[in-house]
Amino acid sequence: MSIVIKYGGNAMTDPATRRAVAAGLRNLANQDGGGARRPVPPVVVHGGGPYIQAALDEAGLEHRFERGLRVTSPESVVVIERVLTMLSKELAFEIGPAVGITARDARCMTAEVRDPVLGRVGRVTNVDPSVLSALRGAGLVPVLACLALDAAGGALNVNGDEAAGAVAGALGEGVVFLTNVPGVLDDPAAPDSLLSSLTRSEALQRIADGRIAGGMIPKVEAALDALAMGAPFAVVADGRDPHGVERALAGGGTRILGS
Repeated sequence: MSIVIKYGGNAMTDPATRRAVAAGLRNLANQDGGGARRPVPPVVVHGGGPYIQAALDEAGLEHRFERGLRVTSPESVVVIERVLTMLSKELAFEIGPAVGITARDARCMTAEVRDPVLGRVGRVTNVDPSVLSALRGAGLVPVLACLALDAAGGALNVNGDEAAGAVAGALGEGVVFLTNVPGVLDDPAAPDSLLSSLTRSEALQRIADGRIAGGMIPKVEAALDALAMGAPFAVVADGRDPHGVERALAGGGTRILGS
């Protein structure tokens, strides 16, 4: 099965867990494609929130969030691009047969400024999957950082969930959003209130009344957008579990429904 995996920054902070998850992704890439077919490696789109926050703090740059999106100054986006580029290389090394890339590789992701209030934060306008397809055709896992370019080639910080949803929509493949919770919770304060599925109307209602808040908002919105663009399925699952993707494909986590 060809899929896109969003690996969240908050799900990769523990080194041992990260290595275990990377091994799980490597196994997924090596699974038998069936018959004479070679398996199609997944596309991994990654964030890097905790690493970005640490780098911005070290640089003395102020940062804050609006509806789960990091307000990004021109000075901050330079730091963010540096962190994400290095992180994509590290993750690719841990996964194994993989290549870390950013939007600067073949201009594979472009965007426009989302809102001047957010600064250098982009809304994805186009995904060119040619470099992703070329890497997969060679048996390599593309590890794509959540960065995009504007029309002038300037870097824009893009929410990783939105980036993964856009990639899934462009490829017409399902997407699994790995995060640091089991999925979407009916009550964010109750870990045992996992929702097995969530329709579009239910998701929008929960965003409106605050049950879906913070970083889960762009995750759920990205899932809905991916479905609208042609992704066959979207699941929010536990990225702390080395077998989180397999469990998500087998019915675990929260499956977001398009209607």
